[in-house]
Formats: sequence, C-alpha cells, structure tokens
Amino acid sequence: MNWHERYTQQAAWTRDLREYLFRQAGLSGANSVLEVGCGTGAILSSLQTPAALHGLDLDAGALAGCRFRASNARLTRGDARDLPYRSGGFDITYCHFLLLWIKEPLKAIFEMKRVTKPKGHILAFAEPDYTSREDQPGQLAALGKWQTEALKRQGADIGLGERLAGLFHRAGIQIVETGAIQRRSPEAMDPGEWKNEWAVIESDLSGFVPREEIQKMKHLDEEARARGTRTLNVPTYFAWGQV
Repeated sequence: MNWHERYTQQAAWTRDLREYLFRQAGLSGANSVLEVGCGTGAILSSLQTPAALHGLDLDAGALAGCRFRASNARLTRGDARDLPYRSGGFDITYCHFLLLWIKEPLKAIFEMKRVTKPKGHILAFAEPDYTSREDQPGQLAALGKWQTEALKRQGADIGLGERLAGLFHRAGIQIVETGAIQRRSPEAMDPGEWKNEWAVIESDLSGFVPREEIQKMKHLDEEARARGTRTLNVPTYFAWGQV
C-alpha cells in the first residue's frame, strides 16, 4: 500500500475547497502556518505562501517522506492532542482527514485553537461520516458495510464528520463556514485512481473478509463503473473557524 499515493488522491478531492478557504483565510499574507497530521506532505508541499510552514505527525515514517517533499517546512513528531508549540503562534492551523483517527478529537481541536493567534483561522478540510455511506448498485452495499466495520476496527470514529461543526462550537471557535464537500463519483475515476481506491479496500478488508468475496465485489464494482451505474456517497464535511 503506497500511502503517499493515497494521501495525494485524498488531497485531489479537496483541491478546489482548499484553494477557496486558504484564499479567504489569507494564506498569501500569513506569517506562520501549521498542518496538524501532515502525513507524507501531500498538502504541505503544495502550499504557495511566504509563510513559515510547520507540520506535525505522529508517524515517523510519514514525516520522513514529508521532509523529502516539503523540505522548506519545519517538521515535528508529536500528538495532535498535545501540540508542542507555544500558544498563539500560527495565523492558520489546519488538518485534513485527521480528526476521525483521534480518540479525543475535541482535545485536538482545543489544541489547534490554543496555538492559533487571536483572529487566526482554523480549517478542518475533510472529515467523513461513514454512518451515512450509500453504495449503488445494491449488490455493493455489503462492501460499504465491510469497509465501515474495518475502519471501526482500525480505531476510526466513523461518524465524526457529521459532528464536526458541533465540535468546533464546543471548542469556542467561531464558525465562518461549514458544509459538505463534493467528491468525485466512482465512475469518474481514471484507472489509476480506481486502482488506488481498491488497494485501500483490499488493505482494509484483508484478514476480515475472505479474499474470494473481496474479488467478487471488485468485479461487480468494475462492471458497474463500466455501465455507469456505480455510485458511492460518503458525506464528508469541512469547517472553517476563527479564534
């Protein structure tokens, strides 16, 4: 499983949203920016700003990749629930597909607020709600249930997205804008994207679902895409707030 390819794919889903929100939050004029959960640098390496860039992640291997791709950023290994930065140090603090993986997401949001300057911006670009996942045609509904259960076993909070705005509010962050993002439908994926998506599915389901059942679903998925009848909806939310 190539995780940088996966993170790059996820970053593509939110590219337009990020451009809009970063523009509104004043990225071009910021002095300091922090990505919490920077992973391999799929987003941090793409930022066009004179600001000092900082990235934090708990995974040493991911940070090594990020160090290569975002060589101008100052990287730190650490926990989102206990950020090793002084209070009020960043103009913009953001995360991307992160909070669902944190056992105490509210604590992480409080920490993001703490390290952000007064009137600074906090951005959570994408948090899914797998409890509302929908798969069509109906034969693929089982695939959705299997993958959702697999995410739960990995420690994901599968309903985090639907609660994102409420968590910002509880942390005392003034919400400027929030809503659901538009993701590309499966039939719109190019072959490389589809291959990456199935690499994730197979990794998630390995040891949980018999291989022959996984391959059956893969074949059904491929056929439905070819017919133009494949739909997959996982409501995914963003929130933009100010301290």
